[in-house]
Amino acid sequence: MRDPHVIRVLVVDDQQLVRTGLRAVLAEGGLEVVGECEDGVQAVEAVRRLRPDVVLMDVRMRGMNGPEATRRIRELSEAPPVLALTTYDDDDTLEGSLTAGAAGFLLKGAPGEEIIRATRSVAAGAGWLDPTVAERVLRVYRGRVGGRRDGAAQLAQLTARELEVLKLIALGMSNDEIAGKLFLTEATVKTHINRLLSKLEVRDRAQAIVFAYQQGVV
Repeated sequence: MRDPHVIRVLVVDDQQLVRTGLRAVLAEGGLEVVGECEDGVQAVEAVRRLRPDVVLMDVRMRGMNGPEATRRIRELSEAPPVLALTTYDDDDTLEGSLTAGAAGFLLKGAPGEEIIRATRSVAAGAGWLDPTVAERVLRVYRGRVGGRRDGAAQLAQLTARELEVLKLIALGMSNDEIAGKLFLTEATVKTHINRLLSKLEVRDRAQAIVFAYQQGVV
């Protein structure tokens, strides 16, 4: 029987050695790896079959790559969040993952503690932006949504409470953590998030985090 308190992870990477290493790291953090895939086609099928809580997705793979697999997974009903694993020179695939709806970006080869924190954060509904790749993600984002002036106009539309919520999203907090911080119900937090996403014209939390960094909110 499934333990609701254990985070179930699907690991997707075309290198067996990397998958083995991630499995070991996640196990140390008390997370359960329910499956491993070596390409995007397998990943989409595994998500349908295994219903993991979060997917760790390499962006560059043979066959169907990470961004395309992410897009297809995010189109599924009750789709799990996807944490994209990137390297220093993946700008094109990084852009693809951002467009596809990845919930976070983690540098491949990050310390085990960071991998565990990022996975838990994304599984809890928060976003994750590895500081090492933040500037590259910002460059991609600027190219997609326009300059800082346009963003400032959108930012000005937020209420004081929505701005508070945006700051906490950018700090990697989940809905539950934001609710506790601001003494709100989780349902109210979700309402604020939906409204600020609409006003900022961004699709998801990952893009909201990048927007917050771009505009100097955090």
